[in-house]
Amino acid sequence: MRREHRIGPLRLAARTGIAASTAHRILQRHGMPPLAAVDRATGEPVRRYERARPGELVHIDVKKLGRIPDGGGHKALGRACGRKNRNGMGYAYLHTALDDHSRLAYTEDLPDEKADTCAGFLTRATAWFAAQGVTVERVLTDNAWAYSKNTWRQTCHDLGIQPRWTRPWRPQTNGKVERFHRTLLDEWAYHQPYTSDAERQAAFPDWLDWYNYHRPHTGISGHTPASRITNLSEQHT
Repeated sequence: MRREHRIGPLRLAARTGIAASTAHRILQRHGMPPLAAVDRATGEPVRRYERARPGELVHIDVKKLGRIPDGGGHKALGRACGRKNRNGMGYAYLHTALDDHSRLAYTEDLPDEKADTCAGFLTRATAWFAAQGVTVERVLTDNAWAYSKNTWRQTCHDLGIQPRWTRPWRPQTNGKVERFHRTLLDEWAYHQPYTSDAERQAAFPDWLDWYNYHRPHTGISGHTPASRITNLSEQHT
């Protein structure tokens, strides 16, 4: 049942009439890894990797986020009033570049995800990483339209960067930046009921500074992203 349905001890216990602790011991005895450690699509163990040095690979992705109207959205006003208040507000497109080795992140709130917008973001992100002492060598994106255009390829060429793309139907290849976006939503975008989009945006620089320089990252043994960049922690004030 675990192999066919990919469910955990609690659901296995409910289906088989045994205790969840017994189901857990059976899974362990047969060498079944925790669900969090397997690819839900294939059931195969997730093969985690990490590049050896900063800049060797930078993950890039876009997160679409609904803007908050003046007066607040559903978190401040309740779902019915919030939905009515947000009509016509549109979306923010959060473009993020995240270094694979250090998890250091650079994010911009942009009006769309068109080819020119994505290319401009890459140029600014590369300059930002260079200011931190990181030379971007490769970028990894999904197969979205903007990243397949000549605009993207030419920008990569001009910057001396090798473009890479995730395999079709395998978005987990770019999972580090997607995980960052989930953290961003939990700890900044939805962390409190903001009364306007401007208020939420004003809170973002401090949150990103916290993420890069002060927040322990479980994926790198509790270190901060900045601590994995040579001398970067000492440069920060």
